[in-house]
Amino acid sequence: MHASLRWVLWDVKDTLLKVRASVGEQYCKEAARLGLSLSPEEVDAAFHRTYQHYSSRYPNYGIAQDLNGQSWWMGVVRDTFSKCKVQDPALLDTMAHNLYHNFCNAENWEVFPDSKAALERCSSLGLKLGVVSNFDSRLEAILRVCGLRSHFSFLITSEEAGVAKPNTAIFDQALQKCGVHAANVAHIGDHYVNDYLTARSLGIHGFLLDRKNKNNQHDIPSEHRLSSLKELPSRLQQHMD
Repeated sequence: MHASLRWVLWDVKDTLLKVRASVGEQYCKEAARLGLSLSPEEVDAAFHRTYQHYSSRYPNYGIAQDLNGQSWWMGVVRDTFSKCKVQDPALLDTMAHNLYHNFCNAENWEVFPDSKAALERCSSLGLKLGVVSNFDSRLEAILRVCGLRSHFSFLITSEEAGVAKPNTAIFDQALQKCGVHAANVAHIGDHYVNDYLTARSLGIHGFLLDRKNKNNQHDIPSEHRLSSLKELPSRLQQHMD
């Protein structure tokens, strides 16, 4: 007899919602508000170089190096603009502060059209929902302004957990909150390693969301792959009593 599903864990960014505009466009909008005219393409390229450097040198928001999400992101913003020849320290600090806090605004995020209906349908099946996300502590505020927070019994972010996917410890924390065995839990996310493989390695029913059919991994059974969240509830029902 198979174990019946009780919980569904969710990734958030690029699963339930996405950033509405490019980072370059968002950063340039803030720069323009303060009188600077910069190229979105140049800023976007500088951001990606800076982000990669910080992610490598200070993984998971630098928690192990006594940083936190806010100080990490403000450093990323300052260094991004510095690469675009903005040198005024006060201006860099102002833009970093504003962009960090403005990122919580709903206008910066687009909820995918299938997200709310999928969450509601899963709840209607009697499943409880939680979040496991490589994100900083702003996630709760973002989910709230996007109208999604009420669907979840708990949130675990990598900043608050002190570990990030694909470290299985973040899922262990989630399983403790669920209070059930891994076989009673499903997880849905868009990242092959962080979401699908890591969840599956623990015995969690992992599903990979591949909206644009870009994932070419051949070891994913078709029943584990979704092109839309609309497909998820019926897949979950197959694992319920």
